[in-house]
Amino acid sequence: MFADRRWRLLLSLFAAAICAVPALAQQPASDPAAPAAGAPPAKKPPKHKPAAAAATADPAVAAIGGVKPTLLGQYGDWGAYTASPGGKKVCFAIAKPASSETNPPGKTRNPSYMFIASRPAEKVTDEVSIIIGYPFKPNSEATVAVGSSSFALYTQQDGAWIKNAAEEAHLIEAMRSGQNAVLKGMSAKGTRSTDIFSLKGLAQALDRSDQDCK
Repeated sequence: MFADRRWRLLLSLFAAAICAVPALAQQPASDPAAPAAGAPPAKKPPKHKPAAAAATADPAVAAIGGVKPTLLGQYGDWGAYTASPGGKKVCFAIAKPASSETNPPGKTRNPSYMFIASRPAEKVTDEVSIIIGYPFKPNSEATVAVGSSSFALYTQQDGAWIKNAAEEAHLIEAMRSGQNAVLKGMSAKGTRSTDIFSLKGLAQALDRSDQDCK
């Protein structure tokens, strides 16, 4: 299934809404810069893209249902949320990076986020996706490493998803027991980025969000 512009819009809007959620406000934010985009993909992405929701103050959100996410709980550096865009329940564990670097240094970008989403109506459980905060270099891959394990990510505009769906369960398992997830990618302008996500509280946040989406 090719990427759906609606799913991408929902995800971007949800990421924007997270900036206003107090539970995540204490985490470090990245500098504002490149806008998210939603162009059709050049190749086949992972089967699903996570739905997202945002505050109804945005007219674009009202156009897709005006659903606001509900915080289920904050666990370490991860928040557990639920929403029901279009009447279909979605549960998330979400975090911002503990630290971010660019090479060359000092390049600005929008905030980045890692989402782990479950959508019972589509039989999707613990799907990993990332909003990176800049458009990726076209047709490039990103990587996420947990300990000694590294996983290739498919990129599309400012989003990334695991390239081999069969490895997603292994990634989740590694993240549940790991300390940090290191995300590396390259922007359309050739800037390399490294985002380090703390995994403190992830297992508890996933357990809470999975419980709500059973």
